[in-house]
Amino acid sequence: MKRVFQLAVVLLAFLPAISFAQDKKAAWPEMKEFHAVMSTTFHPAEEGNFAPLKEKAEQLFEAAKKWQKSEIPANFKPTETKEALQNLVIKCGAVKKAVEAKKNDEELRRLITEAHDVFHTIAGECRRADD
Repeated sequence: MKRVFQLAVVLLAFLPAISFAQDKKAAWPEMKEFHAVMSTTFHPAEEGNFAPLKEKAEQLFEAAKKWQKSEIPANFKPTETKEALQNLVIKCGAVKKAVEAKKNDEELRRLITEAHDVFHTIAGECRRADD
């Protein structure tokens, strides 16, 4: 019984830390969804495999638009994030159009890299300094 009590005390002692950690980084599901598509298109393209990008260009564009429409969490700078998301939609739209126009791989690499850079701007520079 003494062991159970000790375990309960330890767990209760960590409860505020667990709760604070969850509050500190607000979940943004649309960002995670976009990243899932971006990572499966950008990284293969980096290595010269453009098939995933060509297959998922529409999905990438739709994920960017969905992310743009979502509510910006409090731990992100609203103005900068809104502007960067607008830019991301434009960049992903350009990728989609380039794929549809059957542009060459170097053009696709340039465009997906630009979109990837905007993603990293949002994920990094658009966060508030206290994060």
